Amino acid sequence: MISKDKLNRINALAKKSKAEGLTIKEQQEQKELRAEYLKNVRRSFKNQLNSVKVVDKEGEDVTPEKLKREQRKNLYH
Repeated sequence: MISKDKLNRINALAKKSKAEGLTIKEQQEQKELRAEYLKNVRRSFKNQLNSVKVVDKEGEDVTPEKLKREQRKNLYH
């Protein structure tokens, strides 16, 4: 998870970018912070998907095989 300080910094840079523009150094910082944020979002989403189980009306597991393979793969890593 990204720290609250970093998230606040991302927001501050976005606001400054809209208001007055960023220096080259700030643009680079913004790019790095956004990349870190997206990496965390993707990891979190992938973890959520790995815990999904799809069940039909009759109670049968109909989880797609591709998802099942990923879940098994991640159990061993």
